[in-house]
Amino acid sequence: MPVDSPTPILIDRRSRNILVGVVLLVIVLLCWFAPTLPRLVVAGAALALILSFPVRLLSRVLPRGIAITLAMLVLVVGAVLALVILVPIAVSQLDALVGDAPNIAARGELAIRGVLEAMAERGWLEETADATLEELRAEGVSRAQGIGQTVLQQALGALSGTLGVILTLVGIVFVAVYLLADSDRFKRGFIRAIPLVYRDDAEELWSDVGQSLSRYLGGLLVSIGFQGVAAAVALFVLGVPYSLLLGAWTAVAAIVPYVGSYIAGVPAIAAAFFVSPLTALLTAVVYFVINMIAGNLIAPKVQGDAIRVHPLLIFLAVIAGGEVGGLWGALLAVPALAVLRVVADFLDVRLVVADEAATPLAVSPAAPSALAVPAPARLPDPDVAPAGLAADLVRPGGN
Repeated sequence: MPVDSPTPILIDRRSRNILVGVVLLVIVLLCWFAPTLPRLVVAGAALALILSFPVRLLSRVLPRGIAITLAMLVLVVGAVLALVILVPIAVSQLDALVGDAPNIAARGELAIRGVLEAMAERGWLEETADATLEELRAEGVSRAQGIGQTVLQQALGALSGTLGVILTLVGIVFVAVYLLADSDRFKRGFIRAIPLVYRDDAEELWSDVGQSLSRYLGGLLVSIGFQGVAAAVALFVLGVPYSLLLGAWTAVAAIVPYVGSYIAGVPAIAAAFFVSPLTALLTAVVYFVINMIAGNLIAPKVQGDAIRVHPLLIFLAVIAGGEVGGLWGALLAVPALAVLRVVADFLDVRLVVADEAATPLAVSPAAPSALAVPAPARLPDPDVAPAGLAADLVRPGGN
């Protein structure tokens, strides 16, 4: 039989804090022993933030449930078309790359030999060009074997874990759908956890963080998509082999801010050099133009001030994230920095040192009374006129 009015269970503040601490500890241990869980949640939240913009646009003319379904349907259809059309081309180019590897190695060795012979003639090498080349060849073979073993292990792991990959992708979509559908419920839960006096500010913080992350992730998706497609098309027009693979690599590397696109251009320029030096030069120009367009036109227009952090801090954050969490740390470094920037702006206009807020400044008798700081501990309301101005307005003869 349902209870009409639940009986409250009274606990003291210390017990409440202990209970919250235990719950948080259980969540941390669960994430520690099941590392796929936080990755799943983070990836689902990122997908939900990326889709939040088109869902908001569609929600203006359609019910929100239909808008979410339509956005997910477009996403799934696009992914299926990409798998059906692009994956076979990429596989064929990868097969051609593996078959052409000996020829590429021979041409690379010939080019390196010419450089080493020129250096040996000038006395810049302690050994002969052949001896130096033999050392480089031995080191290259060992490195290639190590890379090959790693790639083979990852490929076997991917094949053996195909079901797990499919379940993970389905889980990411599942999390994204429910985050989009229940976004208002999560927002209300977050605001209810905040003391009543701060709830309006908490709602503003929630909106600012969500908007900043949504614009950053959406802009990142547009930017890397443009760079990958533009690089693939340009390399195909220039006659550079493996253009689709190099374009895909460009899109993946462009996730790393500032330096990723330039790093992606290195193998493309190397592949173009085997066609002709002029093609390599044109490829370098193409990557420079792509980076300029993505950095100076696309990112500012799409992302706006979603980051608004000095480029040096972004670069250092990516390095620190990679050191701490590997690939995931590097990927999450910039979104975390964007959130920290929003929180810092939020606190900058609200944090007041208690002593400064409660103690008026010492004012000399000759100083005007407008310099005095009022004693209340809360921030002044910007819509309320200062005391001196109010006195002038109510004084007889005032305008």
